[in-house]
Amino acid sequence: MTLATRQRRHRNPDEFPTAQLFLLAIVRLAEPIALTSIFPYAWALIKRFQIGDADDASFYAGLLISSFSLAEALMGMYWGGLSDRIGRKPVLLLGCVGTMFSMVMVGFASNIWIALAGRAIGGLLNGNIGVIQTMVGELVTKPEHEPRAYSIMPFVWSIGTIIGPAIGGTFADPHGSLFDRFPYLLPNLICAGMLFMSIVLGWFLLEETHPDMQLRVSLPDDTFFSENTPLIETSDAMKRPAVDLRDENYGTMRTRNNNSTPTKSKTPSTKQTSIFSKRIIAVILALSIFTYHSMTFDHLLPIFFEDDRVSHTNASAISSLLAPFLYSPGGLGLSLQAVGMIMAVQGVIALFMQAVIFPLLAERVGVHRLFILITIFHPITYLIMPSLLYMPDRWLYPAIYFCLAVRNFFSILVYPLLLILIKEATPSAGVLGRVNGLAASAGAACRMVAPPVAGYLYAMGKRVDCTAVAWYGSAAVAVLAAVQCFQVTRGERDMDKGPGGMVERVGRLRESVLRRRKRGE
Repeated sequence: MTLATRQRRHRNPDEFPTAQLFLLAIVRLAEPIALTSIFPYAWALIKRFQIGDADDASFYAGLLISSFSLAEALMGMYWGGLSDRIGRKPVLLLGCVGTMFSMVMVGFASNIWIALAGRAIGGLLNGNIGVIQTMVGELVTKPEHEPRAYSIMPFVWSIGTIIGPAIGGTFADPHGSLFDRFPYLLPNLICAGMLFMSIVLGWFLLEETHPDMQLRVSLPDDTFFSENTPLIETSDAMKRPAVDLRDENYGTMRTRNNNSTPTKSKTPSTKQTSIFSKRIIAVILALSIFTYHSMTFDHLLPIFFEDDRVSHTNASAISSLLAPFLYSPGGLGLSLQAVGMIMAVQGVIALFMQAVIFPLLAERVGVHRLFILITIFHPITYLIMPSLLYMPDRWLYPAIYFCLAVRNFFSILVYPLLLILIKEATPSAGVLGRVNGLAASAGAACRMVAPPVAGYLYAMGKRVDCTAVAWYGSAAVAVLAAVQCFQVTRGERDMDKGPGGMVERVGRLRESVLRRRKRGE
């Protein structure tokens, strides 16, 4: 009897998953565009709603932006756990649908409560940060591919944070009967359309990555089964052997499956594996601390650049070496257009760091060693910022770009390193979604808290002619991260990286030989 089979295309685990990562990047790109497009007009939107005094608009604008992160922090771990049970792809697409609905709701909002509800609903339904990190971890199975793979999503996020505000600022408040009533609808519709396209592409082309949810070979319902039924084949017999010893189904008999449901592999139950191990908590804590002080930089940067510049005549009695630390009134007094150009250049710097610098350093230095080094020196990023107030005009822009290069070198490199460390710390693939969901929730909570705290420190410092207080606050948190990073233990495969790798390999080989001699082998 001829067996008619419908086979699923097999992906070679030794090859870099370029196509699937590209599709995942498209889905990822639409999200930061949608989330950051509100930044340029959030303040104007609040003023249109006429909530409180005009001076309170900045507070309500921050509340509107942070509402998404608050809701995301509450639900991130739930969506990660759900992806462990029903698969990554449905949870990812549901997150895109929720964000798309959120954008339309904010666009049609007639008061602040509808806008807040729209942003909150988007955060509640969106667990994509943790799910995408999990999918990348499941797509990339070779350690040498991880630095390149884990730099793609931060790279895509940086592109989205450049395009998103551009859409929000360009298409807000157009002319037209409908847009006169809802002046901020158009940028939301554009972003919703981009999300819809990512949903379509993800639905048809993106593969499920959960190891227990991947489709196997299915047979027609009228296929006859007996003891002579062949073993499960792995791919085209003309291209590969009829029996693949590497396949996880080798040696198993084909079972009847009328509904063509995915075949479950014998992996440990996710309920029996705890995700609250010391190693996982240490990595997530490191991610949370980094997310906090990195978000304070992003919040303070435009404020510091646009704040009025104050004369430094009162600094004459202060040592020139200590002046930037003790007397730093106001900001740099740059125009909005100049700040926009600087932010665009910062995006280019970030892309270069992600695409070129990170893979090279991660491969040569090693993930854990590079993480420790970057975390230790990260406080420098915040300590050098107040010195810009004392730069001569001709050196101001070169100094700004130097500071941004230093900042992006540290922040852009450390994030993918943390993602790799989270994957290494996860005890089994069955709980990877829950672990990434917990990390996403912790990061979202820190992104929610950071802007108001940094803004309060800046306002307090401005009253005492020392706006550097806000930067010092961020530096203090970065110092805390430098102390805590030593709690993150080292992965076994990272032992072979760096200058000491050969010594460690020789030591392990010697121990293995001694054990074999004792056994008389």
